[in-house]
Amino acid sequence: MAEPGNNIDPRELEAAFSLFTEASAQLTNAYADLRQQVVSLTAQLEIANGHLRRELDEKAALSRRLAILMDRLPGGVVELDARGSVTMLNAAARELLAPLAEGQDWQVFREAHGELDDGGLWLYPSGRGLRRLRIDSTSVPEEACQILLVQDLTETWALEQSLAQHKRLAAMGEMAAGLAHQLRTPLATALLYAGHLARPQLADNDRRRFADKALARLRHLEALIQGMLHFVRGHALAMAPVGLDECLLEAVQTIEPQLEARHIQIDFSPANRAVQILADRKELLGVMLNLLENAMQASDDYACIVLSVSFDECFATMVVRDQGCGVAPEALERLFEPFYTTRKDGTGLGLAIVRSMIEGFGGDVSVRSVLGEGTEFTVRLPVLNDASNV
Repeated sequence: MAEPGNNIDPRELEAAFSLFTEASAQLTNAYADLRQQVVSLTAQLEIANGHLRRELDEKAALSRRLAILMDRLPGGVVELDARGSVTMLNAAARELLAPLAEGQDWQVFREAHGELDDGGLWLYPSGRGLRRLRIDSTSVPEEACQILLVQDLTETWALEQSLAQHKRLAAMGEMAAGLAHQLRTPLATALLYAGHLARPQLADNDRRRFADKALARLRHLEALIQGMLHFVRGHALAMAPVGLDECLLEAVQTIEPQLEARHIQIDFSPANRAVQILADRKELLGVMLNLLENAMQASDDYACIVLSVSFDECFATMVVRDQGCGVAPEALERLFEPFYTTRKDGTGLGLAIVRSMIEGFGGDVSVRSVLGEGTEFTVRLPVLNDASNV
């Protein structure tokens, strides 16, 4: 007879076996899912590793190309750390800045070698002789470093100096040719009149007339030479505060008789402001008379010339406008050149002297013109006091 404690219920055994079978199936499915995920992740990892390898190869190739480019650059490249010490130089920098090397303090090196010229270039006595170097600095905050770009402008500077000298020689040649052209006609006329004076049968009235004409031509020659010297050498200006209204009014009153002879009106109203500018009164008066005479010569009889003046906080602006035939664009660009003139009897020095004087007063002059409508000259000069408060 079996003992009661050893009896096993077949139904419990069957239920336990079913649970085991179900758990085993779940584990099998979970293992299969896990294996599938491992396969998928392995494939993704291989793809990612492939991308990383390609990116690494590309970066390595780029690094090699940059290293080659850095060494082949004609300009120097210097890298400084946060303390200002040199951490890298390319080949050009080593050659241009020898004996500069890694680890040196850049500021100490620069103070011990060379100096700046008037144009801001560094005069560096290198092994290749005295060089003119331009150094540009760029900070890289993310890397806590600084990049210096070094350009050797020695040859460029020499070419610029040579070009400037050639331009000066060309300008001198053009000036000499212009002066010879300007002097030839009055000189020939004066010689002709002087030749008439030598005729023994010449009447006294004719002798005086030829003498006056010869003297007038010689005075014209003297004016040409004085104008040329005035333009080329200049002279000391008697700079002093000048009341602008009074100076402009005097210029208008001086030229009015000539305008009235041709029935030309001048439209001018003083600003009635006690504004002063720093200038040579005599020369400023000459400048304004020159511009008004140009306007008169460009105007027909019974025309009108406008002289206007305006102010802002810093500048006085004077405008002389005529209603003449205007100036062609190709001639407009050369109006201020010495000995260039659009008139047969002009010297070509008036407007050149005008520009020289105005720039000497710290101002500027400009011109605009429309064919068939007229020409306008604008002069700007700094004021000594605030016109808005006068």
